[in-house]
Amino acid sequence: MEISGIISAIVIGLIIGVLGRLVVPGRQHIGILWTIVVGIVAAFIGAGIAAAVGVADTKGVDWIEWLIQIALAALGIAALDRAKAAHR
Repeated sequence: MEISGIISAIVIGLIIGVLGRLVVPGRQHIGILWTIVVGIVAAFIGAGIAAAVGVADTKGVDWIEWLIQIALAALGIAALDRAKAAHR
């Protein structure tokens, strides 16, 4: 992976994390840094899942890949929020 690919993955991860956070109902007690990290991880895993099922490279916007990534980010943010709440 080239440096431009890594930078774009971070930017996309940021967007995915924020969208995932918006999907989760209620207020989350995690910081923006954790949101970005969860978004980056969700973007990488979601891209892998989309490639595995054959929906990663479509003509136009890859809506299914984005939906997979946002769903994974929402799950990750909800899980992290619950883990932090249980730890308090």
